[in-house]
Amino acid sequence: MKRYLVSAAVFSVSAVFLPLAVTSSFGLTGRGTASESGVELHEYIFGDESEDAQVYKVLDVSTGEVYSVPVREYVIGAVCAEMPASFGEEALKAQAVAAHTYAERRHLQEEDSPDPSLKGADFSNDTSKYQGYFTPEQIRERFGGSFEESYGRISSAVDEVLPYLITYRDEPVIAAFHSLSSGRTESAENVWGTKVDYLVPVDSSADISAPKYLDSASFTRQELEERLKASFPSAELGGDMRQWVTVDSVSDSGTVISAHVGNIETTGNDIRIALGLRSACFAVEYRENEAVFTTRGFGHGVGMSQYGADAMAAQGSSWREILMHYYPHCEIKKSAD
Repeated sequence: MKRYLVSAAVFSVSAVFLPLAVTSSFGLTGRGTASESGVELHEYIFGDESEDAQVYKVLDVSTGEVYSVPVREYVIGAVCAEMPASFGEEALKAQAVAAHTYAERRHLQEEDSPDPSLKGADFSNDTSKYQGYFTPEQIRERFGGSFEESYGRISSAVDEVLPYLITYRDEPVIAAFHSLSSGRTESAENVWGTKVDYLVPVDSSADISAPKYLDSASFTRQELEERLKASFPSAELGGDMRQWVTVDSVSDSGTVISAHVGNIETTGNDIRIALGLRSACFAVEYRENEAVFTTRGFGHGVGMSQYGADAMAAQGSSWREILMHYYPHCEIKKSAD
């Protein structure tokens, strides 16, 4: 495949499972070698990988060390972190291609315009900035007694689709994904302010039947004031709590586009982050001394819905059909082309 010119694009993915809190997780199986930059470089030994296997470099933010992970093992670790092993085989394959595409785009970005803070890595294990990834130890800890079955399902799915990437105009796409949508995915433009031709709203109505599609978070007056002040320190909240968070506009997919925190104009996504809500598709109801935020879906809503992918797989859709539904106008190509 041609060497892609990749522009910088920052987006967050919402993992189905939170990363395990493993102290110095990358240091458990690595062997050290010196890199040209002077940064300690490590290689994982997990399964059979040839000496010249392509690798992704991962910065462990807790130690400052950079680890070299074979692509296959990285993609397996990403799928283990981002999607339940119980999901349908075609959904797991779709997730594997999306995770690989995400990583390859990041890899090419770093080749074109390195981020000094990554110390030569393609990305870090900071899941607030990059997609989730489980080390071999974390995978074993996550699956416990079901390790053999769960790892087997995921590694088998990865092996079937590892050569493939999602592309748009011959470049790896911004393979955004999320847990579940409001019933219709959201556009990148509405969430991040930048139009992306293939990150546009599509139907994902099966998400409405997913667990915890509807959720609510309640805050006392004091709790809400503390959280809002922490994230919007210049906001003037006033005495009427009903004016502390007001919704101004909502997209067709249900995302709060614009809102006010007191006198400060902001976005639904900023409020979501400030209050730890499951999504920016929310409505707020004020009671006597309490504010109740009801959310629909989980995550930013852009790109592939993971629960939607699982529903499509259950209905007989292939991994290609799933990806072409959630990333319209794109192609699937072998990375060796």
